[in-house]
Amino acid sequence: MQDNTYQAIARFVAQESGIKLSSGKAYMVETRLEPVLSQFGISNFEHLATQLLAAKGDLRQAVVDAMTTNESFFFRDRTPFELFENVMLPRIAAQKRRTGQSLRIWCAAAATGQEPYSLAIAVLENQRLLEDIDVSILATDISQAALATAEDGLYTQFEAQRGLSARRLIAHFQQEGRAWRAKPHLRELIEFRELNLLKSLQQVGRVDIVFCRNVLIYFDVETKCHVLGNIKNQIVDDGYLMLGAAETLVGVCKDFLPTKEHQNLFQPA
Repeated sequence: MQDNTYQAIARFVAQESGIKLSSGKAYMVETRLEPVLSQFGISNFEHLATQLLAAKGDLRQAVVDAMTTNESFFFRDRTPFELFENVMLPRIAAQKRRTGQSLRIWCAAAATGQEPYSLAIAVLENQRLLEDIDVSILATDISQAALATAEDGLYTQFEAQRGLSARRLIAHFQQEGRAWRAKPHLRELIEFRELNLLKSLQQVGRVDIVFCRNVLIYFDVETKCHVLGNIKNQIVDDGYLMLGAAETLVGVCKDFLPTKEHQNLFQPA
């Protein structure tokens, strides 16, 4: 891939998804986009770069899907879910019980669904704490392909075993051949919706807890500030924002402050 072609594709990816591709990523871009060339009958990357200038619909979405990292597994990193059950839920549940309001959780980078399903399992396992409180989970992602997998809720044996104990697997998933599908009681807690974090987030509505993990690391500082500012507009004043283990807001923005419980758990400033 010629350098000017790589730069053109990198600009498109940044514009559409916020992902900043540094130099030296040409091989990775080629590997991910080769299936797109085949799918749309495009002869080479130069032609792809040209078509992206005016492309709409399927081609644009296919490139975004290909360039979006959707690696995920159930209860990934554990600590965020321990904080969810031991810090976030107890405090917010107490407030909701006093006011009679519902509790809304937003998984802002749902990928193929393992994170929102993990949150749903945690909610169901804390029913005593959440008794008489209406709880819902909004799961969003920029990738239509990833969301389709998430909404289908069907995972291979390997995917199901990554992070799920045998007890949780049997309790919340139904075996279908060599795969496992999320049971209705799990799926009914979650609404899946396509959403680009770079654009308006008003459709999200007001939320109490936001999981936005392993997303900001792909953005430059300006884009991070833009996204975080939009998230703050949707989160309640005493809500929580959970970031990924490798993410920090130091020197990035002042919209959120870290909690005493953990450096990656934040509340609105």
